[in-house]
Amino acid sequence: MKCIISQQDNTLALNVYVQPRASQNRVAGMHGNAVKICVTAPPVENNANEAVIHFIAKLLGVSKSSLSIKSGRQARNKKIIISNLALQDAHEALARALAKT
Repeated sequence: MKCIISQQDNTLALNVYVQPRASQNRVAGMHGNAVKICVTAPPVENNANEAVIHFIAKLLGVSKSSLSIKSGRQARNKKIIISNLALQDAHEALARALAKT
C-alpha cells in the first residue's frame, strides 16, 4: 500500500484523507495515495483530529499515544506518524478494513 511508508527512525507514516461530520466512523476506501477516514466529529476545536487518532489507534490495535499528526492539522490531508507497530501488521490491519468497504 502506498499510503503507509516505513521511515528511518523505526516509525511508520500513514497518509489519510479525513471526511468530518460523517454519519459514522469508518474507513471509506482510498483517496489517491491516502486512506479515506470518515469521522462523525466536526472540524472545530481539534475534535476531528482527536477522532481520527482514536479511530486509527483502535483500527491498528495500538495506543493513542503511539500516534501523532505530523502535518495537516487544519487540512483534510494528514500525515499520521505511528510508533510501536510493524509495517506488516499495519498493512494487514488496513487491508482488513479496506476489504469491508
